[in-house]
Amino acid sequence: MALQIAYFAWVRERMGVADETVEVPAQVADVGALVAWLAARDGRGALAFAEPHRIRAAIDGAMTGPDASLAGAREVALFPPVTGG
Repeated sequence: MALQIAYFAWVRERMGVADETVEVPAQVADVGALVAWLAARDGRGALAFAEPHRIRAAIDGAMTGPDASLAGAREVALFPPVTGG
């Protein structure tokens, strides 16, 4: 499945790109598996996703958790926790 992935903040800095389209293997069925697959893909991913519990995600603009299914997804945004006031 082809999937557009957008990276934000320090995740983008560590990945070295703002976004990319990837062919996700069939066994990558949810956000947590996607993050693990990206971490195992290369050194940039290993650095960006070394602490997967810190990563937040949105599928097609809707915030979601690591167990959210990728079925039918067009875009996944990955970013660190957001704070502000």
